[in-house]
Amino acid sequence: MNVLIVLAHPEPRSFNAALAARACDVLRQAGHQVEVSDLHALKFKAVLDADDFSGEREDAEFLRVDREQTHAHSSGGLAADIVAEQEKLSRADLVILQYPMWWFGMPAILKGWADRVFTRGFAYVPGRKYDTGMFRGKRAMVSVTTGTSADTYAPDGIDGDILDILWPVHNGLLRYSGFEVLQPFVSYMPRRLTPEEREAELDRFAQHVLADVPRLFFHPQEDYGPEERLRPGVIARSGFQHNTDR
Repeated sequence: MNVLIVLAHPEPRSFNAALAARACDVLRQAGHQVEVSDLHALKFKAVLDADDFSGEREDAEFLRVDREQTHAHSSGGLAADIVAEQEKLSRADLVILQYPMWWFGMPAILKGWADRVFTRGFAYVPGRKYDTGMFRGKRAMVSVTTGTSADTYAPDGIDGDILDILWPVHNGLLRYSGFEVLQPFVSYMPRRLTPEEREAELDRFAQHVLADVPRLFFHPQEDYGPEERLRPGVIARSGFQHNTDR
């Protein structure tokens, strides 16, 4: 199996970096091929702009991102750093996103990686999303650290259910582009761990990575009507979705 780990933390000695390193080690020991994109070490450009398009533009006067991405993908005009990450994604059977929860979302550098690498034409096209997404057959998993406790991310916690917080990544990025999304790994408040607890948490992650991790549930296409809303009688079971007649 080919695995891509995308690490988004600016400190090489961080717990996020340690988690990524442990996953890399145990996966390689198990015989898998592993690539790591350490976005800060790569000095990956987070901002999508006109410099993403190295070839002749479709419209040099007005930057419409979706059209320019499609044109650049088909004509070989994407910037080299984008192409390098797309090649890693193409090789990967499993993608692990490793990052700290900042302001209830991904760090800017990882959001920028998604903005720039998941281009139209490569990661999605009209009519190819969710069940029929471009990355159908690949798996993806989020591994995230938090600054607050598991209680705050409980369904009745002040921060909200962790799966709801992760919905934009799980559904809006990964499932949208066709991935089978695995149950996330969440390390709550790692900064408060003792050295012994830290090692135990790293071991827990190693076991999670090597296990047959359950898939998150997403409603299949047949549960939706022509307006892409859940059909009457289908009980909402995933993420932020809820039935409006209840």
